Amino acid sequence: MALVELLGPTVVHGDDKKSVDVSSLSGEGKAIGIYFSAHWCGPCRSFTPRLADFYKKMKSGQKGAKLELVFVSSDRDEKSFDEYFKEMPWHALPYDQRDKKSQLSSKYKVRGIPTLVFVDGQTGRLLTADGRSFVQSDPSGEEFPWHDKTFLEVIPGKVTGKGDEELDFEKDLKGKILGVYFSAHWCPPCRSFTPQLVEFYKTKQKTDPDFDIIFASSDRDDEAFKEYFSEMPWKAIPFGDKRKEQLSKLYGVSGIPTLVWVDKDGKTITTNGRACVSDDPEGKDFPWYPKPVNELSGSQAAIINDAPCLIYFTKEDDASVDKAKNALKSKAQELYDAAKSKGEDEQKLYFFYAKSNEDIIESLTEFASLSTDFPQLVILDVPSGSKYVSDSKEPDDTAVKSFVDDYLAEKLKKTSIR
Repeated sequence: MALVELLGPTVVHGDDKKSVDVSSLSGEGKAIGIYFSAHWCGPCRSFTPRLADFYKKMKSGQKGAKLELVFVSSDRDEKSFDEYFKEMPWHALPYDQRDKKSQLSSKYKVRGIPTLVFVDGQTGRLLTADGRSFVQSDPSGEEFPWHDKTFLEVIPGKVTGKGDEELDFEKDLKGKILGVYFSAHWCPPCRSFTPQLVEFYKTKQKTDPDFDIIFASSDRDDEAFKEYFSEMPWKAIPFGDKRKEQLSKLYGVSGIPTLVWVDKDGKTITTNGRACVSDDPEGKDFPWYPKPVNELSGSQAAIINDAPCLIYFTKEDDASVDKAKNALKSKAQELYDAAKSKGEDEQKLYFFYAKSNEDIIESLTEFASLSTDFPQLVILDVPSGSKYVSDSKEPDDTAVKSFVDDYLAEKLKKTSIR
């Protein structure tokens, strides 16, 4: 079951920490809250009573059966966990499940606490990573179970074209492949990337006009917005429009420039569009649907920072690169298809091959304290600070399959990245 795969077979409940089967929490129409918090954290101790009030009111009402919560502790020791958990009327991940805690933090990109994530009780699919805001804005749970709005729920409305032309999304842009460009006039990396994007746009529009870009501005005032937008040949959300913040939240934008591509149905193709344009300025692989196996380059480094990645470090000659690709292909396709079949945007593991003559390799091996005796097969989980190194000297598809299966089954020896 999806929830068991996510949380493990059991959680605990009550002062005696009675074991509860996770399968008993799942169900159609239910929303499972995963609460990342800690006893030592001031904001957590402020929010927890508020969450407890919400939980008790919900459980005593008509929607009570739809809600479950699971505490995932960042406490520094089990005594602190026990003391804090006594204040909570819900379940908890057992404190000794530190690896599972790290996996959950990595999966949901938890950068600070308190964080409250909600997932679908049947499928495990993410409903929202910002449950804290929903508790604060809807304390009576009238709109529960909550979920983040989709792109096509957020974006309808007026957009601005060239010469301040007023356009309507439904009439003028719906049904196209779209880039959402988060940028600002004051941002030097943005002003460096924008000319690249303009060149790509103008060139690609000549052969493939069935796409467009929408500028989502982080400029500080309308004058700066207008000056910057005058350099752009595409469309824009009007300055100060609330949809910009909604889209930033939807795609987890934490820095600019960020370029997100969505398909004709509004589904995310990639949130790493900036790297796509930089690596493929002519758009030969546009619109850059994810591939099961990718070459590791400097522009792909953002993925390594955000998710577990398997990297096949190989020598630079063609035969070695082909061997790496063939070794990765089958298992990478399996995980890619599994994520796609579940409608998930993210995979459990991303697959890369890395040639020894690429500039990024030296910095990456130094950062993760890795040997440069290639070929080498490694899984890096930067969000949890962990690495797993295969002992295979000449990794083939069998070695890759065994390595990945053992990683997913949590059988591999974990060491610290640094």
